[in-house]
Amino acid sequence: MTHQIVYLACPYSHPEMSVRLERFEASAHAAAELIREGKFVYSPITMTHPIDLVLADEGGSMGSEYWCDFDEAFMNVCSEMIILAIPGWQESRGIAREIDYFLQRGKPISLIAYDGGRYERFDFSGAGPNAAP
Repeated sequence: MTHQIVYLACPYSHPEMSVRLERFEASAHAAAELIREGKFVYSPITMTHPIDLVLADEGGSMGSEYWCDFDEAFMNVCSEMIILAIPGWQESRGIAREIDYFLQRGKPISLIAYDGGRYERFDFSGAGPNAAP
């Protein structure tokens, strides 16, 4: 049996490590919620944040080109994208690139937002990263 995989997009880049950590934690919680709903989820921030910490401790970085290629390898096999609508998602160049990738391939996109103890899903209008939940 083939399983559909959801790509969970979340903003990450920020000059402050505390913001990156908050975004990592938000993506982990959202991924867990989607998994509770029975979905198979690929959450790039949840997977790569610990790697980013190791690289930062070593004084290195893979660079954005590497991470773009890395993400595309996974986006290619994902059936849909869900954007975690937290502060920064509309300004995220990474999410804008991911939206373009999914739109060009006709794959569905939706938004998920945490509101008062529960997650809500919203349709994505396809209007680009400035759409609002």
